[in-house]
Amino acid sequence: MTTVKDVIQLFETWVPVSYAESWDNVGLQLGRMDQPVQKVMITLDVVEKVVQEAIEQEVDFIIAHHPLFFQEIKSLNLAEPKGRVVQQLIQQQIAVYAAHTNLDIVKGGVNDLLADQLLLQQTRPLVATKEQQLYKLVIYTPTTHLEQVREAVGNAGAGHIGNYSHCSFRSEGTGAFKPLEGTNPYLGKQGVIEEVAEYRLETIITDTQKKAILQAAKEAHPYEEMAYDVIPLANKGKIEGLGRIGTLAKPIRLYDYIVQVKERLAVPALRYVGDPDTMIQRVAVLGGSGKGFIDTARQAGADLYITGDLSFHEAQDAEEAGICLIDPGHHVEAVMKQGVVAFFDRHKDYLSTDIEVFASAVSTEPFRFA
Repeated sequence: MTTVKDVIQLFETWVPVSYAESWDNVGLQLGRMDQPVQKVMITLDVVEKVVQEAIEQEVDFIIAHHPLFFQEIKSLNLAEPKGRVVQQLIQQQIAVYAAHTNLDIVKGGVNDLLADQLLLQQTRPLVATKEQQLYKLVIYTPTTHLEQVREAVGNAGAGHIGNYSHCSFRSEGTGAFKPLEGTNPYLGKQGVIEEVAEYRLETIITDTQKKAILQAAKEAHPYEEMAYDVIPLANKGKIEGLGRIGTLAKPIRLYDYIVQVKERLAVPALRYVGDPDTMIQRVAVLGGSGKGFIDTARQAGADLYITGDLSFHEAQDAEEAGICLIDPGHHVEAVMKQGVVAFFDRHKDYLSTDIEVFASAVSTEPFRFA
């Protein structure tokens, strides 16, 4: 039986809560960790029409991008929309979880999905928020299980260096131990010092990977007590952050690119700033409301910045500063629905076989275009 906790633990191996901005509200919003789950629905927002869809589809668990509870709640009127939503969720025993800025920041999350849709290459974070802490993981394993342990930690994400995976180093040695009373040793006898041919297996991991990789190692290791070291490194890890900046394969007229953006993001209309004949190649994107980072995009060398919720005066300032803007709306973050479903499809072996994860078919875009 899969529980809410099982789904969250798997999801957070990709989208850790620690990546979220300090002002954000992510994690379990409503429900119980021990609640059984068979159907998980992915949505951008938790609004009445989405909850109605969840009820009709007999959903147990909703994973949303925008938090159900974003600001402090001092009262909940069940006659108002938010109150009705909460009441229905509780009555139908539907749990709700939110991954917001952590899903924006993480590799493969909202901003990478948008960058891929926008055909950007050689991308990097636009706004740096943290640097990964790196560790050396050292595991001592008998010769008979070296390959099994090495493959297990590599498959769990250890040893990623640049565009290489499963990177490791091994050295031979002799391990010694004495099983004491109450033990059930894989090798040796209680009260007798045992020596065995072992390998010292070394690899590199990040802070967010530690828990999952150590669990994978212990499951693959034959010993009752696995001997290992986790050593902090001075090596610099990857910079994580909001937004992405990258380049198009070749320069293109702003207006021609606008046509592509509308098609690829499936928006019927958008707002833009700049001369339509301007040639652009370096493009920055930040899903949601990124109006506070226009100057960041300009200083990073972007010819064009794509984000939502832009105001009149910000557009004026950008025009005078010489950077083009595209505002396709906030709702383009809905790319996260298929991205999250794809993650669970890739990792379905970690959950029970009868669980179903699917994207909400309801659009939560409030704007209409005349």
